[in-house]
Amino acid sequence: MKRIVLGVSAGIAAYKSVLLLRLLREAGHHVDVIPTSNVENFVGIATWEALSGNPVTASVFEAVENVNHVRLGQLADLVLVVPATADIMAKASAGIADDLLTGTLLATRAPVVMAPAMHTEMWQHAATRNNVATLRERGVRVIEPASGRLTGKDSGPGRLPEPEEIFASIQDLLSEPILAGTSVLITAGGTREPLDPVRFLGNRSSGRQGVALAEAARAAGAEVTLIATHLEVPPPHGVNLIHASSALELREAVFEHAPGKDVLIMNAAVADFRPATIENSKIKKRDDHSAPVIELVRNPDILAEIVQERGTKAQLPPFIVGFAAETGDDQGTVLDYGRAKLRRKGCEMLVVNEVGTTLTFGQETNAIQVLFADGSEAVQAAGSKLDVARVVIEQISHAIKGHAGDIS
Repeated sequence: MKRIVLGVSAGIAAYKSVLLLRLLREAGHHVDVIPTSNVENFVGIATWEALSGNPVTASVFEAVENVNHVRLGQLADLVLVVPATADIMAKASAGIADDLLTGTLLATRAPVVMAPAMHTEMWQHAATRNNVATLRERGVRVIEPASGRLTGKDSGPGRLPEPEEIFASIQDLLSEPILAGTSVLITAGGTREPLDPVRFLGNRSSGRQGVALAEAARAAGAEVTLIATHLEVPPPHGVNLIHASSALELREAVFEHAPGKDVLIMNAAVADFRPATIENSKIKKRDDHSAPVIELVRNPDILAEIVQERGTKAQLPPFIVGFAAETGDDQGTVLDYGRAKLRRKGCEMLVVNEVGTTLTFGQETNAIQVLFADGSEAVQAAGSKLDVARVVIEQISHAIKGHAGDIS
């Protein structure tokens, strides 16, 4: 059972929070409802008290002896704000604490999830977008609103998702921490191999999948260290962040931080090659219109190296996960190449996905197949990168407990 604070800000979608409250209670969770002062114009206090089984107030001046504006946040395992209006997100972004809900948001150290609901123009306004970005950078999970019928005749993005959808999206936060007591090292993003002070060889990786893995591992109770190589998205809050740029820098960081970890997840898109020499000054165009010839050399295979080193260094992670971004050709399928790579690398688990200009890299969604060195049946997953990350983390948990291949 989790102790949950359900914050309800004043909007027409507040009635949906009643249904979410019922889902949370039916799942066996303790729920303290904190409405803002104007919510009673939409849903009355009696409804919240009847369904939650707890007293409900919006005032910091009731039950003063309990110091509720701090206590409720301190005791919470999870804080939900459904619906989250533009006003409440602006206050949370600015750190304003002028009522019981905003005080709770400032006092809590529990995960916070907000489900916005407002008119399209308000959702798309620059101020709201900046506030959402700020909240996400601080680790708040802001659920994307649905698109559809709004108040009156308006229609567009800004509609509160259905309660069942919100409930499903927070299951990782409601479940028991499957990696509690586990230390995990994750690499994310794409390496850049410098040609000169201006240019580099790179790839299309945005780092979204690696960041999602770090978020999912943290939510599962793990102590997470993230080695980031050029992310296009902010890293999650609550992880130990290490920066690297090139493949050689990433290798150095991995070997420095891997000892003592229980799990290593090599998700970063590491360049296979780098320029043999790096020019000290910018490569100039020539008057004869000729182009420079760039000699490449192979980068070290970090995954294969650390698996091999593990045979002589017992402190290296006993469970290592590789990622294979593959393209099929007339010699074999993506899965064929994935299975061959798993055998070649020697890691315990390999996550395989197909990549291309419109596949995986930089996209919001992903589709993967998880392969296991012990011969367990492959597991497939598709959806948002966070959905995929949760499946990967779940499979790691099953595998280190000797149940690879099971999936709930």
